Amino acid sequence: MTAYPAWTPASRPGIIPLHPLGFGTILGRSFVALRQNPRVLLGFALVVQTLAYIVLILAVAGVAWASFSRLDTVRYGTEEFDTIMAGSIAITAIAAIVLGLAAGALSVVVQGIVVNEVAHAAVAEKLTLGGLWQGVKPVAWRLLGYAFLLVMALLVGIGVLALAVVGIGIVAPAGAIALTVLLVIAAIPLLWWLSTKLLLTPAAIILEQATIRRAIARSWTLVRGRFWVALGVILVISLTFNAVAQVIGIPFTLLSSGLTSIIAPTGAPDVSAFIGALVVLLLTQIVTLLIQAVAIVVQSTATALVYIDCRMRHEGLDLDLLAYVERRDAGHPALPDPYREHIGRVILAQPALVGYPLPAYPAGGVYPQPAYPQPAYPQPPDAQPGYGPPSGAAGQPTVAPSGAAGQPTAPPPPGYRHIPAAPPASASPAADPATPAPTRWAPPGEAPDIAGRESP
Repeated sequence: MTAYPAWTPASRPGIIPLHPLGFGTILGRSFVALRQNPRVLLGFALVVQTLAYIVLILAVAGVAWASFSRLDTVRYGTEEFDTIMAGSIAITAIAAIVLGLAAGALSVVVQGIVVNEVAHAAVAEKLTLGGLWQGVKPVAWRLLGYAFLLVMALLVGIGVLALAVVGIGIVAPAGAIALTVLLVIAAIPLLWWLSTKLLLTPAAIILEQATIRRAIARSWTLVRGRFWVALGVILVISLTFNAVAQVIGIPFTLLSSGLTSIIAPTGAPDVSAFIGALVVLLLTQIVTLLIQAVAIVVQSTATALVYIDCRMRHEGLDLDLLAYVERRDAGHPALPDPYREHIGRVILAQPALVGYPLPAYPAGGVYPQPAYPQPAYPQPPDAQPGYGPPSGAAGQPTVAPSGAAGQPTAPPPPGYRHIPAAPPASASPAADPATPAPTRWAPPGEAPDIAGRESP
């Protein structure tokens, strides 16, 4: 007895179609993950950004207070005072840069949570923050180590270039200025190129459990062939959020200046004016943190979608995802992770179909018609007088008696039987004596009138 499988409903659609994605699809669906799970993604990103910002402010303020407090031990205007002032400014600036980069490195943890969420949302699965963290927790230190390597590489590169500019500036100040301008112009496309080639490294670390070196190699390989799509998506999202931040920052700047003018119209220092400016500054920072949190989520979602698209095109990940969704909805237990099943699989290109060469289109759009040879059928001579073939049996024209038109006619070729023309319809044919006279029909029992008369 044959056991038929039970009926199962259609699979639930995820945030993306399970086939290779285009530029517009990646850019448009980058906002879908935030809309699908805003409490987890936006809440976690906002908390991390706020904590990093508070720690950064407190750390920079502590370094600045420790360095500038030494100015109280020396007299103002002396050479020692100027030296301590310059050193305090340099230490505070370096601490702000380093701590700012370290705080920015914490955003890689947010990116890890978002990438894990997008990977599950692609197959119509929605997890809690705890479930997402369980997927990121085993590789969290790798993410932080990768972010630390990026920060160190950036600092080393900036330091080397600064030393080169300073060394040239001692010998030729004009050359140092020109070199600085050239380095800044060349660094912009170089940074965008490197950031695009290394864009998929965090996704490879999270979804493939790869090491840092292996993840960098995977990102470098997967982006090949989709470089301009990845660069375009990240560039458009970055420019969009930068423009939004600038537009939103303008009203707060106007509010701050207007509030200061209202509270202290004479420009005299006042506690109320200071408090008003502080409130406006805090509101500006809160809105800025919110925009940064949304930007991190959207950029991380775009990174995950670019990773999925590249693996679909290079390794056939869409086939694994479709099989996983079908087996999951059919009730199969303990399914393997589709993102780790066929890592590095090579999809062979389909052979090109061999076809016949097509003819080229003519210049004027009109195809030339071939000249078909006409068969030379012998035409019978007409009954009209004066017509005949041009030559006789020997090939020479023979003069015949003149016709009605007075023109000579040539004799017909041998074996030709002349058929005279039919007489005109108006002419009545001559009576033939051999033809019997017609009879008339008579009903049965009566003799027909042979003479053509009616019977009595």
